[in-house]
Amino acid sequence: MAQSHLLALRSTCTRLEVGATIVRDKRIIAGGYNGSIAGGVHCIDEGCYVIDSHCVRTIHAEMNAILQCAKFGVPTEGAEMYVTHFPCLPCCKSIIQAGIRRLYYAKNYKNHQYAVELFQQANVKVEQVDVDHRMIDGKNREKQVFVEGLIDKLSSTGIEEEERKKLFEEANRLFASNVSS
Repeated sequence: MAQSHLLALRSTCTRLEVGATIVRDKRIIAGGYNGSIAGGVHCIDEGCYVIDSHCVRTIHAEMNAILQCAKFGVPTEGAEMYVTHFPCLPCCKSIIQAGIRRLYYAKNYKNHQYAVELFQQANVKVEQVDVDHRMIDGKNREKQVFVEGLIDKLSSTGIEEEERKKLFEEANRLFASNVSS
């Protein structure tokens, strides 16, 4: 899952950063992020091209990972996919047709009930998993301690106790190890 979150950082769509990783036999076989076609115009350069509330300029991360396998002749039958967000309906169908048997996702995102039903019909095991951001950022705990120290120092400036508590709560939320829905 950490790999998928790193891939999401490469996204060129400004609406949502998504990453996907396909694993077969405990080996990464492909990765993708949402972005434009190879050599095409990117959302970060010219804005999203939105039709019916969807950016049509981008190819979704799941599809990019599956297409990477197709391009290089790598079979996906029986593979697993790790994706940062629950897949949209068209990606759900592609995942099923690619023969992917397990889907792990980190965050709910407009989960379509029909996608859930299709995954069940196709016997694709779907599981939401927590993300430990320390896997992605090795200095996560160090940063958290630093921020907490700064908040403590604010106490000597006369900051109200209630405001200090709010800052601690916000810092803890930002550094939490799991992603909320």
